[in-house]
Amino acid sequence: MEENLKKQLMEQAGFKCKKCSYYSPLGQGLEVNKQFNCVLCSVCNTFAPRELEKFNEYINEKINWQELETFRRFGTNKGSHTPHKHGMVSKAKEGMLMARPAFGYNVINGQLSVHPENSEAVRDIFNLFLEGLSLNQIAKRFDISVNGIKKILKNFTYIGKIKFNSQIHQGNHQSIISPEVFNRVQQKFDKQKEI
Repeated sequence: MEENLKKQLMEQAGFKCKKCSYYSPLGQGLEVNKQFNCVLCSVCNTFAPRELEKFNEYINEKINWQELETFRRFGTNKGSHTPHKHGMVSKAKEGMLMARPAFGYNVINGQLSVHPENSEAVRDIFNLFLEGLSLNQIAKRFDISVNGIKKILKNFTYIGKIKFNSQIHQGNHQSIISPEVFNRVQQKFDKQKEI
């Protein structure tokens, strides 16, 4: 398949698998199903039917991309994953995004860009937590799960960093939260653990 067409299809699909919504801003782990010109992750593409009617039924049966992570990590061709991961680690060290964008950001041309409205909500979430509101109260206010709020409050992306493979690197994107505010939130979590 011509590289320009592949790139165009990836961009139109928002760098997401049509079945499981696996997101890869650089297109890694994504493939174009040549028969139907549809962007799928490598796992979903492996099992995609070849008949149009069955293919459409297959696509409409959604699955969460996280449920397929074990297949991505422990695929049948383990040798192909090692260089892929090495390349991803190198890109993370260069400050490039290696996962879906955090709430408060968009991806434009493969780069994280601050989403004005959502970034304001992120600042509010951090400030409300520091003011003493519980995770439950904040979750209700923003209609986000408690676990989602906790992930926001612990996400290094908001201070301009990239966390990948248990390592933290300087990102190429604008921060939303100051390191001081972020550290105060982490200290508050640490104190709550002690109680």
